[in-house]
Amino acid sequence: MYCLSEKISDGDSHPAIEKTSLANDFEICRILNGMWQVSGGHGQIDSELAINDMEKYQKCGFTTWDLADIYGPAESLIGNFRRKIGKEEKFQALTKFVPNPGPMSNSIVTHYIDQSLKKMDTNCIDLLQFHWWDYNNVSYLDALNHLSKLQNEQKIKHLGLTNFDTERVRIMIENGFKIVSNQVQYSILDQRPQKLMTSFFTKHGIKILTYGTLLGGFFSEKYLGVDEPHRGELSTPSLQKYKNMIDAWGGWKLFQELLNILDGIAKKHQCSIANIATRFILDKPQVAGVIIGARLGIINHREDNAKIFEVKLDSDDILSIDEITTRSNDLFNVIGDCGDEYR
Repeated sequence: MYCLSEKISDGDSHPAIEKTSLANDFEICRILNGMWQVSGGHGQIDSELAINDMEKYQKCGFTTWDLADIYGPAESLIGNFRRKIGKEEKFQALTKFVPNPGPMSNSIVTHYIDQSLKKMDTNCIDLLQFHWWDYNNVSYLDALNHLSKLQNEQKIKHLGLTNFDTERVRIMIENGFKIVSNQVQYSILDQRPQKLMTSFFTKHGIKILTYGTLLGGFFSEKYLGVDEPHRGELSTPSLQKYKNMIDAWGGWKLFQELLNILDGIAKKHQCSIANIATRFILDKPQVAGVIIGARLGIINHREDNAKIFEVKLDSDDILSIDEITTRSNDLFNVIGDCGDEYR
């Protein structure tokens, strides 16, 4: 169930921002501001400029932040941001717990969550997204048990996951854990969630938060009609990562065909290629929101992101996109289920 809220920026009226309930008492923006980009490799982040930029996101109505304990200064930036804007200004901070696999005692889990709470200057984490690197080590179930206790102690409002496959989520549900979301890679290229995850999540009321939807920037006019870039030209970890996905999916030539189709659809709707790529995924079943990286204090795409909420793809648009993707490799067969690329 999605709703629209009025967005006002610098005195001007802009498209209404879509919001959705991730749980009964927890509403988020359907475009989340991703903070992986502050962890290094995407440009030097100046803390003061970053906080000033975060205020601009807040004023524009983009009030949901996705971060992690391993994203460099991300949690501390959220804490500084909270102190600067004051507690009357409401925003949502979704962090991650990404421990090294090993024994997960109550004291270990509590220690790391308390660290996140302190850095974020809050008594309760809105959504704690848990990630685990090694399925062979089943201590992830111990960690979830302790996280559930911290939820009962009101240190965590809701529990979610990051990069877990459908089988592991099934095990968690069978063990009685209440999971509201799973964050996975999902894009026009990478539609693996549709294989198993979407139907299972629909049955159990679990939402999907997506990243990689813009392929780290490859879904843009910048890469339309250009020669395949050399590795040395890929200036960020995002571009390096998603060039690998393009190669696995079908290669640069087929990707150029897709960009040409997306460019035509974008011109039809008077928006950007990135808008079309994002809208395509937002319209997928169980997708609550798309995470778009924010290079705080360096560059922003707030105005372009806001246009997403005006775009309504029609059946011709979808058929044109599907005509290209049906000629690609099936990444579920190449990589496996969601998150398998990390294991």
